[in-house]
Amino acid sequence: MELRERIIEGSARLFRTYGIKAVTMDTLASDLGISKRTIYEVFSDKDELLIGVLQWMAQQHKELLKRVLAESENSIEAIFKLLQINRVHFQNMSPAFQSDLRKFHFEVLMRKADKCEMPDNSENIEVIKRGMKEKLFRKDINADLVNRCFDHMGKALMSDELYPFDKFTRFEVISNTMINYMRGISTAEGLELINKLEKEFKR
Repeated sequence: MELRERIIEGSARLFRTYGIKAVTMDTLASDLGISKRTIYEVFSDKDELLIGVLQWMAQQHKELLKRVLAESENSIEAIFKLLQINRVHFQNMSPAFQSDLRKFHFEVLMRKADKCEMPDNSENIEVIKRGMKEKLFRKDINADLVNRCFDHMGKALMSDELYPFDKFTRFEVISNTMINYMRGISTAEGLELINKLEKEFKR
């Protein structure tokens, strides 16, 4: 593994575990077993490192989506697989990660949006289009709008302010928002499949 990739993957792991603000360059260097100077030879500052991490996360999402779509029999099965992966991911992610992005690194996010794709689930629209072709989602829906709704609901899952962690489990939030929304855009065949897969998802 190249040094840049090693630093990015190590940073992503620490950021998601402890939040961005809590992870200093000294902490990262110690965790990776390298000098802080070595990190600064690759990244000029923490903001540049964060951009690298977000780019890496976006690429990881693309690869995951491609793999899940290839391995799934249909679009609804693919969505439930992604929901399960994301549920585990959220359980292992510190709420401070999203909070720090909004509070302390907003300008970085803006620069990142201009520089390259954000990990914003924009490519998930292919899942929606596939579901329409499979006649699991209604043909009268707007795939772009539906995908944007899914994207916003997905981002809201990590909001302790909107969905307090001490009051709602992530399954409750997913079930009452994303899965119920999916029911609203589904055909009768799609609804039958959702009801079956939700029981497995709950287990």
